Amino acid sequence: MSEERLSRREFVQSTAALAAAVASTACGPAGAAPAPPPPDPRKTRSFNENMEYRRLGRTNLMISAVSMGGHWKNLPYRQGDAEFHKNRREVIAAALDHGINYIDACWSGEVLVYAEALGPRREQIYFGFDWTLGRDPAIVGSVERLKQGLDEGLRQAKLDYVDLWRITLREHVTFNTAREIENVVAALEWAKKTGKARFTGVSTHHRPWIAEAVAKYPALEVVITPYSAGSREKPVGSMFDAVRRYDVGLIGIKPFASG
Repeated sequence: MSEERLSRREFVQSTAALAAAVASTACGPAGAAPAPPPPDPRKTRSFNENMEYRRLGRTNLMISAVSMGGHWKNLPYRQGDAEFHKNRREVIAAALDHGINYIDACWSGEVLVYAEALGPRREQIYFGFDWTLGRDPAIVGSVERLKQGLDEGLRQAKLDYVDLWRITLREHVTFNTAREIENVVAALEWAKKTGKARFTGVSTHHRPWIAEAVAKYPALEVVITPYSAGSREKPVGSMFDAVRRYDVGLIGIKPFASG
């Protein structure tokens, strides 16, 4: 079947085998610690018997195989007007009703829109959150600025905590300095220690860096990276070997290559 004709349902089905492999130690490298069995999915947020749920690495969260990205495209409404917000509330409500229980809001605008759209249903979803991104040297160059960004985001969005603070690094992490990476890790560790984030991680397109970083930084409990219909696992030295070995949760974004 050509990629052009691949449906969303078929994409989810085709990636199920890969997800199972990532969750299984049988496919991991020698010496990998056995991953615990997945929790009962019926106890996850917004459980729906018609949805598949997958264990998100050592967070032990069970998230829906189909989740929501924060971007909105080609809407016939102006961002911020009444019809726009009504549309976002309807989309979130439909997602929850169908068992979708994770949303990935990767900048302040998305956080505010979806926090408002969720309203009293906040505890029915796992909220992936970033506010300032980790790309501006003026912010990522300072641990305090990163902390302030999380605090300000929680305040403006009227959230007590986030389920996953996933700082968005440069698409190619070599454009982030070593000091910036250390600052990000320090901020993530602080957020988890203070209870402002239940779990922590990063988003980047740089898979070779991910493979090295998950071994070095325990704060990277989850990584978010593109995984499209045409993606394949390398037979040797794959990023997936590393996430299996260290039981890191993996969330694939841009399944249709931003199409």
